[in-house]
Amino acid sequence: MLCILNKSLDPFFNQATEDYFLKNFEENVFMLWQNDNTIVVGKHQNTLAEINVDYVKEKGVSVVRRLTGGGAVYHDLGNLNYTFIMGYGDEGAKVDFKKYNQPIIDVLSQLGVEANFSGRNDILIDGQKFSGNAEHIYHQKQRVLHHGTLLYASEIQDISDALNVNPLKFEGKARKSVKSRVTNISSHLDEDIGVEKFGERVLKHVTHLYPDAVPYEINAFDKAAIQKLADEKYSQWHWNYGYSPNYSLKNGIKTPGGFVEVHFNVEKGMITDLEIFGDFFVNKDLQPLIEDLIGKEHQKEKLLAALQDLKSSDYFNAISEEELVQAFF
Repeated sequence: MLCILNKSLDPFFNQATEDYFLKNFEENVFMLWQNDNTIVVGKHQNTLAEINVDYVKEKGVSVVRRLTGGGAVYHDLGNLNYTFIMGYGDEGAKVDFKKYNQPIIDVLSQLGVEANFSGRNDILIDGQKFSGNAEHIYHQKQRVLHHGTLLYASEIQDISDALNVNPLKFEGKARKSVKSRVTNISSHLDEDIGVEKFGERVLKHVTHLYPDAVPYEINAFDKAAIQKLADEKYSQWHWNYGYSPNYSLKNGIKTPGGFVEVHFNVEKGMITDLEIFGDFFVNKDLQPLIEDLIGKEHQKEKLLAALQDLKSSDYFNAISEEELVQAFF
């Protein structure tokens, strides 16, 4: 087993790192890593339905989609992430959360904290969640990727604020994140040893469990390949937002020119049909504008640019492009 202490805090690089080791190595892998101020959404989720868009923009929070299913999670430097990449061989492909959660439960037991596996994919302390887990089975090479979050000393309010979104705005088939009561590991320790030393304890225990474990440092060749994958996939809007399942959005805003309500559907990140309602006044028929907006990416900056190019303020009386774009998010 290759044991990796990944020191990168870049969420796009880190998601690409998991992908790279899953698909290009034969050895089993264990990795510890962190993201700085990031929302990581599940592979099958509608990104915009999971995040607080205004908070993300104001706080400069990164958003990245991962390979595995499950719900959206918020990462900061008080959170430690762990990854197992293992071959399943003749055992057959199956999702087995307990197998990979047990080492974490063991480490906490050594520190005097009783934790237990609960539900589909969570680890709890005193009924409160501190670890969510997800898995991806890569059938081509008979390998499974399991990763989990470990809330050691995260800002709980930031977790709530970053993922807080109006559930009535979006309608779709994408899986919604489950809002759970969460806790930090550090709150349950007799002595706060810090996230770094806690990670060392986890790494030491895993090394003990797997006698063939050896340290592995991500080298220059690895870094170049991982960065290429990060640049071409994990940092791209088409993966992080456009990959979202088809969804519908209904939203309304109050503007100086009146109330505006938009109803539209999105497929593969593109607006496929659109209706605009409200008590506003128009200077000319809206239909040509509506038709020109169909086929545009449901991405705020690009949609604003499209409204500016189409001069939507020429259509609406006393509603600017900057005001109108807010109705679409």
